[in-house]
Amino acid sequence: MPCRRRKARAAVLALALAFAAGGAHGGAQKYELLSASVRTALAQAVADRGTFDMSDMELRVWVRAMTPRAQGWFPEEDAARRFLALVRYEALRAGLDPQLVLAVIQVESRFRKYAVSRSGARGLMQVMPFWVQQIGAPGQDLFQERTNLRYGCTIRATTSTRNTATSRTRSAATTARWARRTIRTGCSRHCASAGRSRRFPLAEPRRA
Repeated sequence: MPCRRRKARAAVLALALAFAAGGAHGGAQKYELLSASVRTALAQAVADRGTFDMSDMELRVWVRAMTPRAQGWFPEEDAARRFLALVRYEALRAGLDPQLVLAVIQVESRFRKYAVSRSGARGLMQVMPFWVQQIGAPGQDLFQERTNLRYGCTIRATTSTRNTATSRTRSAATTARWARRTIRTGCSRHCASAGRSRRFPLAEPRRA
């Protein structure tokens, strides 16, 4: 069972890092001119003002189950629950696995909403500012949680379908090795404190 859990954690982290292939912290995002149809579709996606509904029983069950795993990243439990609800809503809206999105956030920003990379990527999911110019509206703040998650999930869902099979295979193989090494050296120590395995995070929390 422990071996199976380690393999599951490695798979999740490998997928997360594959999304961030080319270097974590927004390094894989490159400016390119989008076709009018793609730009319009992305613009409509990020402009939608929908949000989560805490009366949704499935959402409440998921948030309740995930809160103990995420609470260390937030000063209060209510903040963790609200954040998890937002992540689940934005992930499912974009057709992504919410736990994968959480893993990506840990890899990209370590849950720091004001993180800025050397390349200028911003926020939780390390979104490059040029995306606001391409598909957004003036004044949209990538340091705002909902805005950053909306952009991050929408962009990753779109760009992931455009990766070639070769690059995905190469990225997955490289990051899987990194994940196994990370788990061997650090994961067991952090997981032991909770008394059970965690799919995330694989490192100590660092708050903004």
